[in-house]
Amino acid sequence: EVQLVESGGGLVQAGGSLTLSCAASGFTFNDYAIGWFRQAPGKEREGVSCIGGSDGSTYYGDSVKGRFTISSENAKNTVFLQMNSLKPEDTGVYYCAADEMNLGISDDYSYWGQGTQVTVSS
Repeated sequence: EVQLVESGGGLVQAGGSLTLSCAASGFTFNDYAIGWFRQAPGKEREGVSCIGGSDGSTYYGDSVKGRFTISSENAKNTVFLQMNSLKPEDTGVYYCAADEMNLGISDDYSYWGQGTQVTVSS
């Protein structure tokens, strides 16, 4: 059974940093791409970043480029999202997702975690 468990969310002041983790199980980690998405209240889900399983290629949405960094630790089947210079508009529930295909930050991923709340105060 594929499982994705996010952690690391919380409340932070604007300008601060958080690191989210996505712990994966139930599939061959290197064979899957992992994406991060977020959804703010009343807004559509937005793709944030992704990392390819086979080649480690990364991609970022325009709103987070230069501030967020995605990385993976294959030995721990975990993907991280380092978020710096956080802004109030970064507030939302952050989800990680997995798929055998590298879908970039489209939200057609097959498997999703339950999400972790990130709140950035002004």
